Amino acid sequence: MIVREYEEDEITVHKVPLIMMGSVAAICLALTAAVSLGFVDRTAIANDVRAQEGVTATETRSLKFYDEADGSVRVEDAISGEEVARFGVGHGGFVRSSLRSLVHERRIRGIGPATPFDLVEWSDSSLTLRDSTTGESVELASFGSDNRAVFAAMLEKEETR
Repeated sequence: MIVREYEEDEITVHKVPLIMMGSVAAICLALTAAVSLGFVDRTAIANDVRAQEGVTATETRSLKFYDEADGSVRVEDAISGEEVARFGVGHGGFVRSSLRSLVHERRIRGIGPATPFDLVEWSDSSLTLRDSTTGESVELASFGSDNRAVFAAMLEKEETR
């Protein structure tokens, strides 16, 4: 076995990578400070943008979501009790993940499932899944047209399907 002994001055660190890492950290801190101090605008908040542009709700449906014993998710109209959709095991991943964040906020605040979620279609054709109890919402158009279409289908009433 070959063993080499190193002297203290043989271990060196190149200065260029250290300077580059320090520069990246400094840029991150500068950008964070610029946003915090108001030099750079924060990310747009959907409700504020809608208010500025005069976008209004064109359709709203209150929905309740239930985890079934077989692992599926059942979606019901909160007013009529009509089953709107059902997603079996391995299906409806976007629906499950969208709800997970909203339900998590309810659990943190100790709010139960009694109040339904609101699915809102806006005059600019965007969709929002909103929780009126926590004020949290998910902008569904942000996740692509296929995922938006899953929720858009839930807006359709029985007569129009």
